[in-house]
Formats: sequence, C-alpha cells, structure tokens
Amino acid sequence: MILLPVLPVVFYLFGYSRIAFVFAGFGVQAAYMFYRGARLGRLPIIGPHDTLYFLSFAIVLFALPMTFGMKDRSRHLFPMLMLSVLFVLLSLFFPPHAGPLPPVLKTFWFEAHVTLSFFAYALFGIAAVLGGVFLASGRNKNKGRAEGPGDATAEALQYKAILVGYCLFSAAMVFGGIWAYYAWGTYWLWTPKELWTVILWLFYSLYLHARLRQWWMGRPSAILGIIGFVIVLFTYLGVSLLMKSSHSF
Repeated sequence: MILLPVLPVVFYLFGYSRIAFVFAGFGVQAAYMFYRGARLGRLPIIGPHDTLYFLSFAIVLFALPMTFGMKDRSRHLFPMLMLSVLFVLLSLFFPPHAGPLPPVLKTFWFEAHVTLSFFAYALFGIAAVLGGVFLASGRNKNKGRAEGPGDATAEALQYKAILVGYCLFSAAMVFGGIWAYYAWGTYWLWTPKELWTVILWLFYSLYLHARLRQWWMGRPSAILGIIGFVIVLFTYLGVSLLMKSSHSF
C-alpha cells in the first residue's frame, strides 16, 4: 500500500505509447483515493497530500474524455499526464492528514466547495497545458514541421476547459460563502485566500471576455490561459503555505 500512490506515475509514463497504461494509472489513483476515503470515513480532501493527489486525479478525469477521438491524442494527452505526474510527486513530500476533522469542516458545503474548486483547478491546469501545446505548434509551423490544425484544436479546447472550469469555480465560491456563514457567521472574511480567490475569478472573467474579441484569439488567449494557472498555483499553494488564512494547511 505504501507504493500505491506512486504507481500512477509509472503507468502514465508508459501511457505515451499505450493508452491502456493511462487507464491503469487512473484506476490505481481512484483505488488509492477510495482507500484513503474508506480509512478516514470522509472525502480525502484535507491537507496538501490529499488535495495535490485529488488535483492530479481530477486532471486525468477530465483529460481522458477531452482528448477522446483525437487523431493526435497523445500529443495533447501526454503533457496533461505529465502535469498530473508532477502533482502526484509533490503530494509525496507532505504527510497524509489522518487526524479528526474540526466541527467547522464537517459539512456538505465545505466538501462541495473544495471538490468543485479542485475540479476547476484541474480544468485550468489542462487549459494551461493546451496553451503550451498551441504555442509549441505555432513555433513548429514556422519551421515547417506542424501537422494539420492541431494548434487550432488546442486553443479551442483551452477555451472550453476554462469556460467549464470558470462555471465550476463560480459555484465553488457560492458554496464557500455558505460554508463560511455557517462556520463563522459571515459570508466573507478578508483573508488572503478570499482576496486571491476573487483575483483568480476576475482574471478568468477577463479571459472569457477577451476571448470573444477576434484579436485576442490564438496566441494572446493561449498566453492568458498559462498565466491564469500560475495564479491558480499561487492561490492554492502559495497563499496556503506562505500566508496565515482560514484556508491554511
């Protein structure tokens, strides 16, 4: 069981050539999360170990259907798997949270808030990867080595991933406000986490409005999608690890 969290890394590395390995790795991730949840008696979404692992799982959960049926599936899927591998490896640097939950966290609103947030983070991460694929395809095209309209596909998928992620993140903020009201008697706390959450939401609002303008489509929107995920990482890890907040690990 000690090696179970690491096995998806091996499967995903082989998954570049065999999609069966990807499904095997995804199955192992699901099994580990089920094991953690059964052992704890709750969703394993507390602390950096569990949330990083859940984020890795969510990336593959969305990446598989998004790339289904693509002729150049591995070109888009493999960098998403590498992002998932990165978060799996990062999760191993933190001890699993095994203690009892404080009463403030034992509520549906908290679990829905966290789950939707990390689903959104996963889609924003996928969007950043697709932005990188688009930019790399553009460089290859300039050198005469691009194959078909793969870059346009990546940029269009990036927009769809961000649009769905934005809707999930907006719902997560609503659930978070309800949870805060039950926990502290107010819908809003002026902590760094809440402030950076709003900054993140406003940034992706800007992206979605800019993407409607033709001159923002393509390279500018791809770059914005990558920048957005940098803000995601700071909102998730930077604020939680470096600043005192109601969301600190």
